[in-house]
Amino acid sequence: MKLDRLDSRLLNILQTNNRHGTEELGQMVGLSATAVQRRLKRLREGGAIEADVSIVKPKTIGRPIAMLVLVSLERERADIVDRFKQSIRQTPEVMNGYYVTGEADFVLIVTSRSMEDYEAFTRRFFYENHDIKGFKTMVVMDRVKVGFSMPIDIEHFLD
Repeated sequence: MKLDRLDSRLLNILQTNNRHGTEELGQMVGLSATAVQRRLKRLREGGAIEADVSIVKPKTIGRPIAMLVLVSLERERADIVDRFKQSIRQTPEVMNGYYVTGEADFVLIVTSRSMEDYEAFTRRFFYENHDIKGFKTMVVMDRVKVGFSMPIDIEHFLD
């Protein structure tokens, strides 16, 4: 998908706040509301915009504890990796999952109501899975920065 500078500007704005109307977005980037609608449709259908989400504060929904979990598999076979990826996708407590290189095979961000709740999760999710060699948990002490926005280099885009 080829993106231009106007797409870049739209994406930067939407990463900060995706609740702007097309009229307002048009004023911000110098396009008509109809042109913005067409661009947004193209960006969504082309996969540049994966999802429109709201970031929920964990404490307000009773899930104040978060952990970073490093997971090592017994062996890195395609079927085992694919099966573990699928279990990550199907588990609501896993907020993010990354297949990585280095010391661990996966890094997970897991949310929990309490340490007791997390212990029950580990028994169910890790100990009952014979493909897992081990896991290490790091408890998040403070959410310093939360979000999904990433820098978009305008110079990368062609006009």
